[in-house]
Amino acid sequence: MTQPRWYSQPYPPEGASAAEGIRNQLGRPELDLLTILVRESAQNSWDARSAGSLQPVDYGIDMWTVGPAHAPAWRTLLLAGAPTNVDRFPLNDTFRRGPIRVLAVSDRGTRGLGGPTRADAAVGPERDFVSFIRNIGEPRDTALGGGTYGFGKGIFYLLSKAGTVLVHSRCRTPEGGIETRLIGCALWKSYVPETGGRYTGRHWWGDTSGDVVEPLVGHEAEAVAQRLGLRPFAVDETGTSVVVIDPNLDEMEPAEAADYLADTIAWHLWPKMISSDGRPPAMRFSVTCDGIDHPIPDPRTTRPLNMFVAAYERMTGPQGQDLACWKPRKHLGRLGLVKRIVPPLEPTRAQRMLNIEDLIHHVCLMRPAELVVTYRPGPKPPSSNQGYAGVFRADESMDEVYAKAEPPTHDAWNRHSLDRPESTYVQSTFRRIDEALNGLLSLTGNARPGSSNVALGAASSLFSGLVGGAWGIGGATDYSKPGSTATRRTVSDDVEEVVPASQGHGLTERGTGAPTGGANVHTAGGAGALTVASGDGSVTRRRPRVQYVGDPYYDDRGDTSVLVQEFRLPTPGPQLVRIDLAVTLPGTGGRETDPPIGASMPELVGWEDETGLLHSGDPYVIEGGDSVWRALVRPAPDTMTEIGIKVEAVKAS
Repeated sequence: MTQPRWYSQPYPPEGASAAEGIRNQLGRPELDLLTILVRESAQNSWDARSAGSLQPVDYGIDMWTVGPAHAPAWRTLLLAGAPTNVDRFPLNDTFRRGPIRVLAVSDRGTRGLGGPTRADAAVGPERDFVSFIRNIGEPRDTALGGGTYGFGKGIFYLLSKAGTVLVHSRCRTPEGGIETRLIGCALWKSYVPETGGRYTGRHWWGDTSGDVVEPLVGHEAEAVAQRLGLRPFAVDETGTSVVVIDPNLDEMEPAEAADYLADTIAWHLWPKMISSDGRPPAMRFSVTCDGIDHPIPDPRTTRPLNMFVAAYERMTGPQGQDLACWKPRKHLGRLGLVKRIVPPLEPTRAQRMLNIEDLIHHVCLMRPAELVVTYRPGPKPPSSNQGYAGVFRADESMDEVYAKAEPPTHDAWNRHSLDRPESTYVQSTFRRIDEALNGLLSLTGNARPGSSNVALGAASSLFSGLVGGAWGIGGATDYSKPGSTATRRTVSDDVEEVVPASQGHGLTERGTGAPTGGANVHTAGGAGALTVASGDGSVTRRRPRVQYVGDPYYDDRGDTSVLVQEFRLPTPGPQLVRIDLAVTLPGTGGRETDPPIGASMPELVGWEDETGLLHSGDPYVIEGGDSVWRALVRPAPDTMTEIGIKVEAVKAS
């Protein structure tokens, strides 16, 4: 059986690329290494999907600590023939420090790294192995593929603190059979050993019996992979696993990094996760850490990603917009936009990496391969309770133009790197998107020409009591909020009527104090009050009232954003609550309870109790006490909504 060893590449007389130059080919991207790993490796997997297959590509990231059953094999096998100088080959130090941590990126349902294993023999179209293992900077050979420069593989070496990876692949041979391949690769820095000569800093681990180091193949590859504890391939299964040794997790704990990777997959690969036109998702994703699954957020139900999914569906449907360059005339692609009331965001680390903080006002750019390029910010809406999302997908005829506008990390479109007319096409793309966004925002109540009013959504200081509809403002109506500047306390609000037993009449204001101990509460026979019998024979009649709990806020219920007002009914006993909804007209102070013809009004969704159970009905009977209830309201589009809650005692039958 072949004993794999390391081979260090000397500089040939005709020259070669130094390891430092290859490591620097990704430049200095703004995204972190784990995010680039997700983007680049997923592009590789998508481009390597099996031709003609209708099955989705399976893509997974697994992290684990090599257990005691396999650790000796790692140290024995992977240090054979290695340079002993730690500065030249840091894997030596990695294996001496303690437990071995690894991260594997795997795909299945892909064609694997097939073709010749020698670069000088890879003259045909099948050259995946040499493109990934040996050559640097090859142009893409997949129509409408995600990759363009072939530099994406560099992220695996950058992520490894030792600059070392194992590549375990299974592919089909020209004869129609299946072959397993296993090879190690290291990329660190060039050096001059004491014995003389110069070395590029590139190393390969495998079969060194010939003039070129070759991968282990067939049963030998499978046997060594089993000794290392690598995930085996199923019968007739093809694909690739790239195992990063000692990954840099950016000071996160492994489980925290797994959650971050799962969230990053959702934000950067969601177009591959959704089904459309009755077809299943194009890819399936998974993340595990030490055998524990870390679920990928569902983009259809995860806020605010669901807004981009909705924009994508609008883009692909009849409401999508065709964008074009006018001179020279060229169809650029399609755009979909959605606007929504949105609760305040609590951005995750993955969102902050995309410069998405407290508000969604972005357009997702993608090429026909439907891999996210970037989220381009547009103008901010005038209120923190409004947001919009867009998706622009380039036309297939324009794919080459946008591909050339991308840097090696594929995370931007830079027109300055192009000549005319291609630079004009990219510039026109952004201009058309901005025009569409201006049209979207012009429907939000911005001040009309000649008007002295501030924009409707920005007027929170002037109309702080108004609750925004699709493009309104946060806050509750002043007059409907007890304790606010516009509230007027009246006897009908919070009065106790004390009726002595001997008189049976008389009215005294007593505030809102609770009944004395031992009181017996029952429903009054009239006037909408509750009757309390006291120990001295007198009768206290308390009017029910509403105690608002905090300001109203926006929240999600399913795929719908609703306005929520929390409240209590502090007076004991069953009480009848009604919603009082109106649209306020800014600048006039007027309020409308009946919509104009063709217009909509806010609607009560229901009454939600402390357990989250939703109750329908208006009016609805609620038992008074300390429980906090929530009124859920669906605001009318392009309005500002007043919310009030009316209450009265339940009359005795």
